Amino acid sequence: MAPSARPHAAAVTASGTAAADGASGIGEAVETLSWQGLVWEYGKAILFAVALALFIRSFVVQAFHIPSGSMIPTFLEGDRVLVSKFAYGIRNPFSNRVLIETGEPSRGDVVIFKYPRDTSVDFVKRVMGLPGEEVELREGALFINGARVEDPWGRYEGRAGTPTRNFGPVRVPDGSFFMMGDNRDFSNDSRAWGSVERSLLRGRAWRLYWSWDPEPGLSFWSRLRGGRLLKLIR
Repeated sequence: MAPSARPHAAAVTASGTAAADGASGIGEAVETLSWQGLVWEYGKAILFAVALALFIRSFVVQAFHIPSGSMIPTFLEGDRVLVSKFAYGIRNPFSNRVLIETGEPSRGDVVIFKYPRDTSVDFVKRVMGLPGEEVELREGALFINGARVEDPWGRYEGRAGTPTRNFGPVRVPDGSFFMMGDNRDFSNDSRAWGSVERSLLRGRAWRLYWSWDPEPGLSFWSRLRGGRLLKLIR
């Protein structure tokens, strides 16, 4: 009968040689690296970590900071949010062109996109009008193709009768989306600068990972909004 195999442990001594396994007398030598070898090993680990981080940021998830109150109460100023980069397609990170389709935006999705008037700036708004639809606001009530639809996200706290509450109707171009902030009276959105082409979408807001009150002079625990941490975005 063949002898059963068992793993052999190797202990490294201070000199860098391997002590033999007490039962079998078999040891495994471990080489002490020179400083050049250590630099190379650490360099490979750092390059791998950077490559992994870039891959995740480009194709999987990216963190964004919310600098204003246009999406109150969904987002507060100082929130940090994780965005799913593959929700609406796997994109070329350099051209933003969709390589693989993975889904289409739906009404109510909270989306990060490049601002149409300055694509170096990212905006966050909610999709309210889909391609080909006619969008209209009447005293804050949302009408799509002439029929009133539910809008549980809109918040109006400014002066009644303002242009922010009465808008349209306008038709959303094919391949584009009509975006509005939840804080409707205080949001710079598609009512001012038009619809957003699909090619400008960067991803769907997924979950808050940090929320920090920007008000100066507060203590750490007063600034930390603990109840918002890890909150799912809806």
